Amino acid sequence: MAGAVASAMLFAFPAFAQDSRLSLADRVARLEQQAQNKDQSGIGAVNQMQQLQAQVQQLQGQLEELQHQLQTVEDKNKAQYGDLDARMGRIEGAGAGAAAGNRPQGQAGAQVNSPAGPAVANPTPAAGAGAAAAPAAGNAAAAGNGQPAAAGGTADPAGAQAAYDVAFKAIRAGNYVEASREFRSFLQQYPNHALAPNAWYWLGESYYATTNYQVAQESFQRLLSQFPQSDKASDALLKVGYSQLELKQVDAAKATLKKVTTQYPGSKAASLAQERLQRLQQ
Repeated sequence: MAGAVASAMLFAFPAFAQDSRLSLADRVARLEQQAQNKDQSGIGAVNQMQQLQAQVQQLQGQLEELQHQLQTVEDKNKAQYGDLDARMGRIEGAGAGAAAGNRPQGQAGAQVNSPAGPAVANPTPAAGAGAAAAPAAGNAAAAGNGQPAAAGGTADPAGAQAAYDVAFKAIRAGNYVEASREFRSFLQQYPNHALAPNAWYWLGESYYATTNYQVAQESFQRLLSQFPQSDKASDALLKVGYSQLELKQVDAAKATLKKVTTQYPGSKAASLAQERLQRLQQ
């Protein structure tokens, strides 16, 4: 009996050892498989990183292209603005020559004596972009507010016109900082001059061109409050709406642009306001 048990154990031991060896081999194979899977995961992560880097580079290229396109558009707008101002400047000069030619003979051309009051300057048209020419030197109606020109508007008509011309020349040349300084100086010296509405308008334009939209809006609104009957009023109100858009005041801008279309129907400003409102609705 004991011999039989011993024999059985002898036969069973090799089988057990073989099972242990197989189990160990399986474990090693399993570990190798796990290591391989980790390697593959690492390779996948590297591939994903490379793909992300490629996407970032692509986006950077697209951004640079958009920046280039934006700069091109800005340069084009500035060129168009300068060309328009140059043409309006030529109209202004032509209007000044026509006014000088219509003066009665025997006058120096600077003033006309009026029996009803102090001497006032002959009107000289001064043009602005997007609007009809506004009068350049002040009789009572030319000021745009229905009030006679006050002291400072006619005390030195030649000096006033010269100061305005310096400022207008600067903005036509695209020197917006200099233009704003000269227009402010003009308005301080000649606050009630017939050219004051034009000066307020171009002062606002000089700020708008340099993206100082809040200050630009204040200048346009100053024109509207002091000279509501000016020929520049429709353009000033339009630019108030544009400034509000740039300041992200969308609801206020829409209301302002609608006001342009109702208050100045048929004008160029109304057409531009309607066009902008349609774009905002898209």
